[in-house]
Amino acid sequence: MNIQKVTFKNATGQQLSGRLELPFNQLPHNFVLFAHCFTCNKNLGAIRNISRALTAQGFGVLRFDFTGLGESEGDFEDTNFSGNVEDLIAASDYLNIHHKSPVLLIGHSLGGAAAIFAASSISSITAVATIGAPSNPKHVTHLLQDKVDEIVETGVANVNLGGRQFTIKKQFIDDLQEKSLPDHAHRLEKALLVLHSPQDTTVGIKNAEEIYKAAKHPKSFISLDGADHLLMRKQDSIYVGEVIAGWSKRYIKFPEKKTLKTTDEVAASLNATDGFTTQMKIGNHYLFADEPEKVGGNNFGPNPYEFVSAGLSACTAMTIQMYAKRKGWQVDNVEVHTSHSKQYNTDCQNCEQNTAKIDTFIRKIKLSAPSLNEDQLNRILKIADKCPVHKTLHHKSQVITSILPI
Repeated sequence: MNIQKVTFKNATGQQLSGRLELPFNQLPHNFVLFAHCFTCNKNLGAIRNISRALTAQGFGVLRFDFTGLGESEGDFEDTNFSGNVEDLIAASDYLNIHHKSPVLLIGHSLGGAAAIFAASSISSITAVATIGAPSNPKHVTHLLQDKVDEIVETGVANVNLGGRQFTIKKQFIDDLQEKSLPDHAHRLEKALLVLHSPQDTTVGIKNAEEIYKAAKHPKSFISLDGADHLLMRKQDSIYVGEVIAGWSKRYIKFPEKKTLKTTDEVAASLNATDGFTTQMKIGNHYLFADEPEKVGGNNFGPNPYEFVSAGLSACTAMTIQMYAKRKGWQVDNVEVHTSHSKQYNTDCQNCEQNTAKIDTFIRKIKLSAPSLNEDQLNRILKIADKCPVHKTLHHKSQVITSILPI
């Protein structure tokens, strides 16, 4: 994928830092704006995984640091919830000026509450998704431990949040007290998806119920069973991204696809931080390639040899069905199982040498065709060897490689 560092000004002129992730080898069909959790930043692993899952579906995603957090300018102690909402509106303005206005707004934890508030001020937004969001912004005051009284009495206090020290002022507490999320959710007039884990010990599942009840249709709820509040397990955050991408397609408009010019029919993109998890573009289709966990991968997609085996299986099934239809034979279903390994050639003279091993594809064909006789079955077995992918694998081929200019 294409990740660009971007900056833009907030309402008070301070510079906010963000990352704009664009889909691999394709212009985005729509843009997404992401609001991170309370005291988090744009580089939280879950946020990156959700963004990647969305870009794999053709979205462009802007994730950024709220004022005073991460790489953004400003002092966190001088910010409040309303400031986060204003930051989201500023980020939307940036996309509108430099790319295209966002249509989908995603918020994690308190960022989910901010997303609902901001959505009413961003006309281009047609869908909102919240992840582990509190039903009332003032819910986050329980994270301030026993410092709330001190903040109210003295106007300021230092609070330890996630092992880091933050200065919280009374104006932050006062601002939270004035916000009513259920009222905003009820007036949202945009499609809403509420995602929440029943095991969330930071923001209880009751919050999701209150948001869902307050909102009008269209609205949906997804249980993130087994996930923690910060979606620390990689598979949980990628699942969230895939679900949001699929759900949102019912509520956003898709322009005609515009693919960037390329000489490749199939392309792969792998970032340095993603291990073996590789984004694939196969024609107009997007998916992941990966390796099993036992060799250091995440197992989020087939490994490269499984792609080759899949091509052989698919081509075999297509070729058999095409041949059967041409002959007028009834074949209700063709099932092809293919596995790959390195084996000694059956007729090799130096089988004790490792170099004598060759790539071997074991292909097994199952037919739902009870009316075929033995001669017809033998013909199908022969025609399987004539599928184009089989011929490519069987005959000598060449790979011509070059490095493209940056």
